[in-house]
Amino acid sequence: MIADPGLDPAAVEIGGFFPQPLEAVWRALTVPDLLERWLMRPSRMIATAGTRFIFVLPSHPHNEIECEVIAFEPREQLTYTWTNPRAECPSAGTVDWTMRAQGHGTRLLLTHTGFDIGDRRQKMVRNAMERGWRNRFPRLHEVLDR
Repeated sequence: MIADPGLDPAAVEIGGFFPQPLEAVWRALTVPDLLERWLMRPSRMIATAGTRFIFVLPSHPHNEIECEVIAFEPREQLTYTWTNPRAECPSAGTVDWTMRAQGHGTRLLLTHTGFDIGDRRQKMVRNAMERGWRNRFPRLHEVLDR
């Protein structure tokens, strides 16, 4: 097997196809009531670049993910910082969602970067985040199917 030199082993990259149109997928990434159903509830609507919001972890209400939108192109790209300063192993990174129409549906790619896999604990955080994101994609499918 030949390794792809374009792939970053420190990044979490997960893609999927959704039979719903771009607008439906975009709303599931930006509308608090929909986000809460498959990920976590943000403290406010994700509306423009510069928007700051917080995700509260339901299992750890004092543990918050602090975010700031750094790229916002409706129905194309949503990128925000992802900082968890109160975690056992604090981490900071970037979550990027890109999407494009494919047939009657939407191709969605998540890229979560910012992990230092040279650090054992950060590598563990990266692997845990990958498992977490992979578990969220089926939940996103369920929300969009409703």
